[in-house]
Amino acid sequence: MFVVAPLIELGLPMSREVGEALLLVAASIVVLLSRSRAAIVIFLLGIATAVAGFLFTPEPSGVSATLLTRGGGILAISALAWVVVHAVYAPGRITPQRIQGAFVLYLVIAELFTRAYCLVWELSPAAFANLPAPTGGPSDTTTMLYFSLITLTTIGYGDIVPVSAFARSLTTLEAVTGQLYLVTTVARLVTLELESRRR
Repeated sequence: MFVVAPLIELGLPMSREVGEALLLVAASIVVLLSRSRAAIVIFLLGIATAVAGFLFTPEPSGVSATLLTRGGGILAISALAWVVVHAVYAPGRITPQRIQGAFVLYLVIAELFTRAYCLVWELSPAAFANLPAPTGGPSDTTTMLYFSLITLTTIGYGDIVPVSAFARSLTTLEAVTGQLYLVTTVARLVTLELESRRR
């Protein structure tokens, strides 16, 4: 996320494909190892939907292609989030892996909102101020990843501003999610650790 995105922005050949492939492989491993049937079905449905957007849509720049590819990505990332949520918040002792999972979940939330912002931006190019119309290229995703992370952490530099009602609503939801995630996760992990020590 933090290495591939700048390489994409610089226009390094194949960087987007490598980044997407790494994300797909990592998400596939996590979801399949979880053995959660619901997560596996949602993940596979998301991948199939995204692939359909790339392969079966006659007009690549059309609304249906955008809905399929971005919607499929949102479904696949949601399945990954589902699996990580269950691993992080499950009862049991706090381990270094659970702490790592909490960090991963925070970044997965940012990636999920990135996909949602890309969808909004592509469907409504005027949804964000201070941005040109999306090009459909890899730099669109890196721009929205940046926006997602500064929104999730509530830094809000103000260089990209949501102006449409849906973009504002999504941005507000991510900002609140970012704050509640930190509070909820710390409280849950401390509670789990205290419970395991009492036993």
